[in-house]
Formats: sequence, structure tokens, C-alpha cells
Amino acid sequence: MGDDNDRAAGPPGDGALYRRLLRLARPYTKYLSVLLLLDLLDSLSVLLTPLPLKIAIDSVIGSRPLPGFLARVLPESVAGSATALLVVAVGLLLSIALFTNLQALIDALLRGYVGERLVLGFRSRLFRHAQRLSLSYHDTAGTADATYRIQKDAASLQDLLIDGALPLVTAVFTVVLLFAVTLWLDWQLGLVAVTVAPVLLFVSGRYKRRLRQQAREVKKLESGALAVVQEVLSVLRVVKAFGQEDRERDRFVSYSREGMRARLRLLLAEGGYGAVIRLTTALGTAAVLFIGVTHVRDGALTLGSLVLVLGYLAQLYDPLKTISRKAGGLQAHLASAERAFALLDQRPDVDDRPDARPVARAAGAIAFRNVSFGYGEGRPVLCGVSFAVESGTRLGIVGTTGAGKTTLLNLLMRFYDTDGGQILLDGLDLRAYRLADLRNQFALVLQDTVLFSASVAENIAYARPTATSEEIEAAARAACAHDFIARLPDGYDTLVGERGMCLSGGERQRIAIARAFLKDAPVLLLDEPTSAIDVQTEADILEAMEFLMRGRTSIIITHRLTPLSACDAVLVLEGGRLTAPTPEPAAL
Repeated sequence: MGDDNDRAAGPPGDGALYRRLLRLARPYTKYLSVLLLLDLLDSLSVLLTPLPLKIAIDSVIGSRPLPGFLARVLPESVAGSATALLVVAVGLLLSIALFTNLQALIDALLRGYVGERLVLGFRSRLFRHAQRLSLSYHDTAGTADATYRIQKDAASLQDLLIDGALPLVTAVFTVVLLFAVTLWLDWQLGLVAVTVAPVLLFVSGRYKRRLRQQAREVKKLESGALAVVQEVLSVLRVVKAFGQEDRERDRFVSYSREGMRARLRLLLAEGGYGAVIRLTTALGTAAVLFIGVTHVRDGALTLGSLVLVLGYLAQLYDPLKTISRKAGGLQAHLASAERAFALLDQRPDVDDRPDARPVARAAGAIAFRNVSFGYGEGRPVLCGVSFAVESGTRLGIVGTTGAGKTTLLNLLMRFYDTDGGQILLDGLDLRAYRLADLRNQFALVLQDTVLFSASVAENIAYARPTATSEEIEAAARAACAHDFIARLPDGYDTLVGERGMCLSGGERQRIAIARAFLKDAPVLLLDEPTSAIDVQTEADILEAMEFLMRGRTSIIITHRLTPLSACDAVLVLEGGRLTAPTPEPAAL
């Protein structure tokens, strides 16, 4: 879904991308200004770099007078002594080197700090937005795609602004400065040298689109390879059980091989681009050298001045190559920025209305009115479902697998919005409430229990992070989980492992039920809450749930008869429709 939407919207221009990037960088304006100033100082130091060599050649080895500004600042005793001038030249060389290295150190530290802060802020914003996106987006695009955009593509912010835009600005300033100085020294050489610039810019423009397209292809294939790894490792038990390790390895290698070929094509294009740039600047240098030597032989230019011009020429071509190389090399980072912003531009299918109202604690009356829903085009799951549940009612829902039972709970919590009809809470459409407040009215226990890679206590307290240890333990006791938790190596501080896989299925489910107890919501949504629990434990939990359900609306999806005995009413759902008449629990 992500790639399709990206293509449908069309890739934004470089200007639009940079405007968005600059808006993100606005809080760091003062740091970026200091970085730009340091880079400009570095450009000014470039003017001084060849100067000691000119002094040594023209005024120490030869007998030429010092450049005017040096002749004015140096004492006559120094200016008239070859040894003293040599010391001045060496001292100037060392001073320039010291200044340049100090500037480079400060620049590197500040560049790293600002770049890391920019990327961290951008990743945080992308991650927060990815959580806000509707489940329908992640169902279609896959979580690996969002993961790649957050972790990999977001880093383009640093590459584009810190390592891209700032060096480009500095390079333009350096080119103008060095061009002016070269013209002042020898206008003919200056004109010859600068003819390289339009050639480089033309080549850059020709290569840019090709490099961007190939970079997009690389990103897409790398994201696909990551999706295979994430999917396989998350269901590794199934892969091992069916002995499909080799098949999954081949699938990963297939994606990775295509990615490798795409990267090699990109490297080949970048290599050809770089070769053209180097050849063009070499031709420019050769032309200047030929004309410059002719001017020296004719006496129009000193040897030291020619060395100075060639030194400036090397410095002039460096930023020109930087401009051209950055214009090409930044295409991969611009492709990443496109992908990151495409994720940020995705709008949630389920979101707050502008006039959504808060709700502190609902009474718990629920009504479905002619509700229809499907997870995709031509895939209806619910068709015209209508029923009402009074506050405090215990409702059981039964039906075959795929009948749409869990979908009812997904719609009730607004993980998805209905395609037709209404769902009411206390007489108001669910969309009339603020989404966060609405979901706070429900305590949910899913059949496929997933815990976080944290301690037992942290997993229980996920429902209410401010809960005390006493409240956490009380919730665990209510869910008949305290005894087995106490036997764990570190009790409530025991780490449960990724997805809680260090615990059994029944233990994970009891912790999830304890989490629901701790939330103390007015509506309980229980999707097969006792499916992975033995009969004795089920009896203990049902006794605790009897206490928990008092005064609360409870909806229980189950295939087991025992939980239905505590229900006030039972709905039978088949093929996305409610059957009639509704049977009593004892008849099931």
C-alpha cells in the first residue's frame, strides 16, 4: 500500500523536499548557522593555503617582492632577509594547518551532534505517526516497510542537511571567492578555469534522474528483504515445525540478490558519473597549465603566481566537484526522504473528528445498528449486524471461525471504522468521542496474547503505568497469576522475553487478564480469555472474573461452554450475520 500510494501521489521536487527538511531543522537554526560559519571560515583559509609556497618560490628562492599586504605588515628587516622570510613562510604554513585542523575538529563534533539530534527527532515523529496510522495501512503495507522507513530512510535528514545542503552552500561561496581571486591574478586563466562549471552542472542534471530512480529501487528491495527476516523470525516455530528453513533462506537470498544487483547498478552509474567529473576537471587543469606556462615564458606571470593559480585551481575544482558529486550522490538520500515523508503523509483511516468530545468513564451501554464491514474490496465480514447491550450486561458471542466475532471487538474499539451503519456507546456514535478516551473505556484480552520484552510487573502495569506494586500484585491475584509469578526466578521482576515466550501460553494469558483487571475499565472485551488454560485454572479465573464483571458491561467471545454460563445473553454469529432466535447458554 505504501509504495502504491507513493507512486500515485508522484515524487515531490527537490525544492519541496528541501523546504520540508528545513522546516524540520528550524529548532536547530543557531547550530546550523554556526556550522555554516565554520565552513565559510574554512573556505577563507583556502585562500591562504598556497601563499607560503608562493613566498618561498618568488621571494626566498627568487628575488620577487612580497605580495603587497605582506610587505605592509612585515618589518623591513624581515622582508629583506631570505632566511626570515623562509621562517615566516614555514610559520604561516603551520598556523594555517593548526587553524584548519582546529576548525575541522569543532566542525565534526558540532556536525555529529546536530545530525544525531535531527535524525532522532525525525525518527520519533515518524514512529509516533506510524502508531497513529490505522491497522488497515499496516495490514496492507506490512510493518517491515514502516520499520525500514523509520530506521533507515529517516537518516537521510542528516545526509541531506548536514552533509548535503551546508557543503553545497559553502562550495558555491568558495567557487565564487576563488574565481574572483583567480581572475585578479590572471583573467585569462580565470575564464579558462571557470568554463568547467557549466559542463559539470550539465552532467549533473543528466545523471540526477537516473540515480534517483535507481536509489528508489534499492530502497524498495532492501525493505523487502527486511520484511522476509522480520516475518520469518516472528514465526520461527512454524518455520522449524514444517522444516522450511531452506525455503525461507532462498526467499531471503532472492530478495537480497536483487538488492545487490540494484546496488551494483547504482554504483556503476555513480562511478560513470564520477569519471566524467574527474575527466572534465582534468581537462580544465590541463588547459590552465598549458596557458599558464606560456604566460610564465612570456613574462606575463611569475612562476610563484602560476603555482598560486594552480593551487587555487585545485581548490576551485574541489568545490565544483563537490557540487556535482553532491547533486548526484544526494539522489539516494532524496529518495529516502521521499519515502520517509510518504509515510508521514499517510492519513489514518480512523482519526478524531474536529468536534470529538472527551469522556471520562462511560456507563457502558452498547448498540450496533445495521453494521457492515469488510477488510478489503469484495471481502465482506459483517452484514447488517444489529443488537443492543444495556449497561452492566454480560454478553456472550459464539460462532464458527471466521464468522466475524473478533471483528465486532475491533470495530468497538475503533481499530477500524464501519463501512456502513453505526456503533453507539451510551447513545452516541463512537466517532463522536476522542479516540484515546474511547479506547480507555475498554479492557481487552485477546486470544493471541502478546507480552512485551520486559518484566512481569511492567507487562501488568502496561494498562496503568502509574500503578503501585501493591496494585499490580492485587491484579495478579485476581487473575490467579500471583502463585506462578512468585515461583519465577525474580518474581515480578522476571523478564518474560520477546513476545513473552519465556512463559507458557496459559501464564501469558493470565498476565494479560491481570493487565485487564488493573485497567479497571467500564467495558470488558474478552476474546477467548480461557482458551489456553486448564480446567482448574479456568474455574479460578471465572470466579475472579465474576467479581470483576460486576457493574461492568462484558462481552465474551468463546467456544467453551463454562464462560457462557455467567452471561445474561448469548449471540450466535454465522457468516457475518446474527442468527435468530438467539439461543440460551444451556442450549449450546
